[in-house]
Amino acid sequence: MLYPIGIQSFEKIRQGGYVYVDKTDLIYKIAKTGQYYFLSRPRRFGKSLLLSTMEAYFRGRKELFDGLAIASLEKDWTEYPVLHFDLGGASYTDMDSLNDKLGRQLNDLESEYGVVRKYKTLPVRFETIIEAAYRKTGRQVVILVDEYDKPVIDNLGRPELQDKMRETLRGFYGVMKSKDAFIRFGFLTGVTKIGKMSVFSDLNNPKDISMDSRYTDICGVSETDLTDCFAESVRELAEANGLSEEECRQKLALMYDGYHFCHGSEDIYNPFSLIKCLDAREFGSYWFETGTPTFLLERLRKNPMDETKLDKMTEIAQSDFDISPELTEDTLPMLYQTGYLTIKGYNKEDHSYTLGYPNREVREGFLRGLLANYKSSEGMSASFVLKFNKALKDNDVNGSLELLQTFMAGIPYDLENKTEKHYQTIIYLVFSLLGYYTQTEVKSAVGRADAVCRTKDGTYVFEFKVDGSAEEALKQIDEKGYMIPYKKEGRCVKVGVNISSVTRTLDSWKVAEEV
Repeated sequence: MLYPIGIQSFEKIRQGGYVYVDKTDLIYKIAKTGQYYFLSRPRRFGKSLLLSTMEAYFRGRKELFDGLAIASLEKDWTEYPVLHFDLGGASYTDMDSLNDKLGRQLNDLESEYGVVRKYKTLPVRFETIIEAAYRKTGRQVVILVDEYDKPVIDNLGRPELQDKMRETLRGFYGVMKSKDAFIRFGFLTGVTKIGKMSVFSDLNNPKDISMDSRYTDICGVSETDLTDCFAESVRELAEANGLSEEECRQKLALMYDGYHFCHGSEDIYNPFSLIKCLDAREFGSYWFETGTPTFLLERLRKNPMDETKLDKMTEIAQSDFDISPELTEDTLPMLYQTGYLTIKGYNKEDHSYTLGYPNREVREGFLRGLLANYKSSEGMSASFVLKFNKALKDNDVNGSLELLQTFMAGIPYDLENKTEKHYQTIIYLVFSLLGYYTQTEVKSAVGRADAVCRTKDGTYVFEFKVDGSAEEALKQIDEKGYMIPYKKEGRCVKVGVNISSVTRTLDSWKVAEEV
């Protein structure tokens, strides 16, 4: 089977015999029921391929759709002039970069539709092209815009330049309103909802289908798609990894599935990671090989979140995450819209959501990135991970804590904030990256344990004190009954740890097994 890795052209995929997950029935529905649309999806989720498919459809390329759903739905294949803009693939560090990006694409369209340039400004050139395309073909135009938001989100940390980018885009997209009579259809995609109120203020409000249940899998791969399109590939992956087919499917779901773009929707696989895995016949963190967006890292540095709570965030209103990051300093909307968090549950009574990591690939990759903020001279090297992991597997708590002591001592002084929460977060990140089930601030009947770690051989309950004593920490575990919920689970170990704000690492600890 041929996998379209790095190929975003619908024509190339169809003519080259690459596997294609058919979403053309949804494209047909969209084309017949509205005029302007907007879709937000994480990076590498197939937005560019979606627009390429739309372009082929509106250009009347009937031959490319043989055997696909739309072939039996569309009875009147009509060729429309298509104006396709792509703002991806550039770094917008100044206004010249945006003007050049749009200018080059306008140059190509002017050549295609025989426009002799008389005007310099981008909006007027855009208007002239729309009119020329309409006159030349006698049909209304179709306008497709990919990554409409990139110039703005590239400059979240530079307000003055961001304002200039926003103003330029507002005037450019506003042409679609002034030339509405010449336009058959418009579709814009992006990662975030930045500019929905500001950049689009001069445009007829596009219909936002980002959380529309009818289109949740218009980008991405559903479980049905996996069965219909990749059954042979799953068998080959299973064989290559010594798994049964069912075990292979479970691992694929654990690694790459779990996205929900509205409440009640089926799970959606990250298409980029899934295809890379099936092609390589090896499970890996493929999405993170392409890097974490700079704008997200900048927002996290400016407005950090509690890393220990991201596994499960309950009682979240839709307006807290389904909002333009331009309108709030909160990091939550950006984490959701970029795909690091997704919808994991919904409460019909109060219309609240539960958010969390979609899958293991995202969780582990993101935690590793967070731990990098606590960069140690020891580093999170492979040898450190192996030694730490082996110590816990051998029930050598002392050995594992000695390793952790060395790691924390190597964290630069300028990152130290001497709070219990600071050290608790480091513990959480380290244990989580080792693959253990770790919780922090775990409630019991009369209090909260600082951390609970479950391994195959037992449950470890940790209590940390800063500038106190290990004995004091151990005593609190007993007095507050932190061990009670876990006594029926088998071997239970309580660990009292004291951390010195002077040395900025573990000072002493006491370990006792619950009898």
